[in-house]
Amino acid sequence: MGYLLLAGAIAAEVAATTAMKYSDGFSKALPSTLTALGYLISFALLAQTLKTVSVGTAYAIWAGVGTAAIATIGILFMGEGLTATKAAGIALIIVGVVVLNLGGAH
Repeated sequence: MGYLLLAGAIAAEVAATTAMKYSDGFSKALPSTLTALGYLISFALLAQTLKTVSVGTAYAIWAGVGTAAIATIGILFMGEGLTATKAAGIALIIVGVVVLNLGGAH
């Protein structure tokens, strides 16, 4: 159940960060509200996750997967370029999360 809550926390954080892009510096009400709501939901779900998943593992997955997802959304939907350096960075984030999990960070 902890990892399901963590997936929800990641989805809410990614949605909030995406909405922030469209908030125009928090000058647009709807995207600004979605940003605040998304982060509130994300932190609430992350807090629930920490009841059953170690903090190091949960935070590494939350931050790593969220960062990789936002970078991918930027590339696919926001016209951000994909350089070899950016692709390597995303790959390293994913590898780092996997290594933490395989290394017994539970």
